[in-house]
Amino acid sequence: MPQLHDHLVPVFEEIVRRNAGEAEFHQAAREVLESLGPVVERESHYVDSDVIRRLCEPERQIIFRVPWVDDAGRAQVNRGFRVEFNSALGPYKGGLRFHPSVNVGIVKFLGFEQIFKNALTGLPIGGGKGGSDFDPKGRSDAEIMRFCQSFMTELYRHIGEYTDVPAGDIGVGGREIGYLFGQYKRITNRYESGVLTGKGIGWGGSLVRTESTGYGAVFFAQEILHAAGDSFEGKRVVVSGSGNVAIYATEKVHQLGGTVVAVSDSSGYVVDDTGIDVELLKEIKEVRRARISEYAAARTGASFVDNGSIWDVAADIAVPAATQNELDEHGARALIKGGVRVVSEGANMPTTPGAIRAFREAGVKFAPGKAANAGGVATSALEMQQNASRDSWSFEYTEERLQGIMRSIHDRCLATADEYGMPGDYVAGANISGFTRVADAMLAFGVI
Repeated sequence: MPQLHDHLVPVFEEIVRRNAGEAEFHQAAREVLESLGPVVERESHYVDSDVIRRLCEPERQIIFRVPWVDDAGRAQVNRGFRVEFNSALGPYKGGLRFHPSVNVGIVKFLGFEQIFKNALTGLPIGGGKGGSDFDPKGRSDAEIMRFCQSFMTELYRHIGEYTDVPAGDIGVGGREIGYLFGQYKRITNRYESGVLTGKGIGWGGSLVRTESTGYGAVFFAQEILHAAGDSFEGKRVVVSGSGNVAIYATEKVHQLGGTVVAVSDSSGYVVDDTGIDVELLKEIKEVRRARISEYAAARTGASFVDNGSIWDVAADIAVPAATQNELDEHGARALIKGGVRVVSEGANMPTTPGAIRAFREAGVKFAPGKAANAGGVATSALEMQQNASRDSWSFEYTEERLQGIMRSIHDRCLATADEYGMPGDYVAGANISGFTRVADAMLAFGVI
């Protein structure tokens, strides 16, 4: 694994000092900084201008109280966040996450990753992220509506189609986006379609947005295989998670000739060697909102495991698509032992530094989330284009655009890695390519 360049050691030390206790943000920042040694060695103006240090500090951090009333009439209070990290390339763009684990450090790491992910798409969007420690699980639609309305009552003053454009993330799907948009419209008296993405198809949403992150991670893996003269045909694949990203990654793998043999949730994982039945998986997770064990109960030949790791399942390709730091070094070594050749991150930073090191040492092609899971935000930007032109595109056309963007990201990562003497290193290629695009824009604007 690369070490920090001497010029970047004080930058990282300052990040740790100014953001005490925010381990995920420290991890995300260090991963990028470790890739930038060849850049600062070759192009000293990035050091002389202090643009790296400036880029690591959010432009704006917003924390607010979210009071709401539950169905029993009791007042509840949660904490809301929006970190508007960097707008050098366009309005802040990034999702909202509703989950008990959400805190300012989690939001900051996600927003930092979003800067480079959005830059890699080549589209004019900056980086931001937000959310709340509210847990929608077990809550009624009415409770979720009241929470979303309270959340937007504060957030509305900080967002707009030319300022900050939130979308969904964990715990925030079409239902929540609808409640949020309704409250924004109610408060502002404007039908500003471009202020949120992930909207319903009937009121400004884009086809393929639901599928885009999962599809994009698979398209990226497909490009890795194509670069080696291979394809998904006949490949065994494991996909962690069973939410939106995992479901549609599974669907796209099957369409491309591969077989997803295992998916998971927080209770365990299921193995189905004949291939995960996507329609049954959608029924259980999207309609019933039930545990993955119900898949095994309903599917002949499938088995449920509640005391192991999905990474113990032998596969050619792995798509970690659940949450941050889910794939550790032990899991990586199990995958390597099982013959894995490609890992394409469908979630944000799901792989620990130790696991990435193990993959590199074993020669496994590893695609970081800021490149491989950029399909979601890319399609959000396509939704913004449709909203701005009052247009609506077909599923086929939008998917074609998405695939083209993922191909461009892949090619840009490979070309950048080659340029800086690290051929085939997708992590370095993604970090350097994203960084130089944002940093150059910041330098063009003066000291901002």
